[in-house]
Amino acid sequence: MAKISDVQIRAWIKAGERFEGRADGGGLYLRYRAGDSVPTWRFRYKFAGKPRVMNIGSYGALSLANAREEARRLFAQVALGHDVAGEKQTRKAEALAQMEQEKNALRVSELAAEYFTRQIMGRWKHPDIVRRRIDKDINPCIGHLQVEDVKPRHIDDMLQKIVARGAPTIANDVLRWVRRMFDYAIKRHALEVNPAGAFDIADAGGQEQSRERWLTRGELSQFFQAMHTAKGFSRENELTMKLILALCCRKMELCGAQWAEFDLEGAIWHLPAERVKNGDAIDIPLPPPAVQWLQELQDLSGGSRWVLPARKMQNRMIPHVQESTLPCALAKVRREMPGVTNFTIHDFRRTARTHLAALGVDPMVAERCLNHRIRGVEGIYNRHKYFDERRHALELWAALLVALEHGNEYNVTPIKQVNQS
Repeated sequence: MAKISDVQIRAWIKAGERFEGRADGGGLYLRYRAGDSVPTWRFRYKFAGKPRVMNIGSYGALSLANAREEARRLFAQVALGHDVAGEKQTRKAEALAQMEQEKNALRVSELAAEYFTRQIMGRWKHPDIVRRRIDKDINPCIGHLQVEDVKPRHIDDMLQKIVARGAPTIANDVLRWVRRMFDYAIKRHALEVNPAGAFDIADAGGQEQSRERWLTRGELSQFFQAMHTAKGFSRENELTMKLILALCCRKMELCGAQWAEFDLEGAIWHLPAERVKNGDAIDIPLPPPAVQWLQELQDLSGGSRWVLPARKMQNRMIPHVQESTLPCALAKVRREMPGVTNFTIHDFRRTARTHLAALGVDPMVAERCLNHRIRGVEGIYNRHKYFDERRHALELWAALLVALEHGNEYNVTPIKQVNQS
């Protein structure tokens, strides 16, 4: 049988000559029917006594030499008992099925978004806490994986990365949330086994210890000076740190605050229950320095309804400063305080409570300054808000902070000394 050549093929194409098949031998032939844009290479053979045929490529994409080589390979496979056309169809069907499966597969990032929307939003007082763990720790590690592909080793890798960066408490939080998230996936029949189910806190950050760190007067003085010299530390951050210290509040209570909550003329912050950890609304008296700091923040906020509006580079889904902004800013200040033991913003409330005691503030009043509930029978029957007492205590505390910043702390007289005189 005569072989076909490239010259012949190009002549047929140029002349527009159409045909059902021109054989080259070894089962290989070229087809160029009416309606075909280019000729097609095909391979025919017999399997179990029945004729079979399959496409192996178009002319141009597959040269004559390559088509012959492919035909020889297929012929050898047939000789070994393979139905090459049938196997090709099977592979194609499997590939299509895999593509469809992957298209419809639920990825961890999608599960996390659904879990957050259905189980956290509207149910949790501080949903941003969960959202941050999803965005910062869960999605970057396993968000790209399909839910059914997540193995315990993936969970362990994620937890150990968090522990390695010195955040054992966050590792414990992430473990709790991924365990609940995969339990939710089981409920919606997207998963049968929870890959985080066998883990406990010993596999994450370990047993959490109560922190004892607080800042002495000397350390507070250093802190104020470091805020003035730290590179990249903004005036907004400085005012925010001072307010958290002076008002004994939690950082997210201030980060999420709106100007509508403040009566600067009356010097009161009406902190609503839905933004407080223990669910107790409280009116916080504002000492004069705090009012001045807030007025400056109001000028800096550019007409925003938020006391601390989101910065330009932050996630615009959150209209106010995120909780993670302040620890990053504090890290810049700590670099200016060599020799001082590490401290966090969470230690500010312990610092305030300690200094309130040193200033002679009644323990009941000091606890209410931190919006702590009064325990036991006293808490049940004593409904007094201690507002005036708290105002005096916070004025004394704010005066000490200002004095420490300017190096004249001895001008602040503790309450107990006033009572003795």
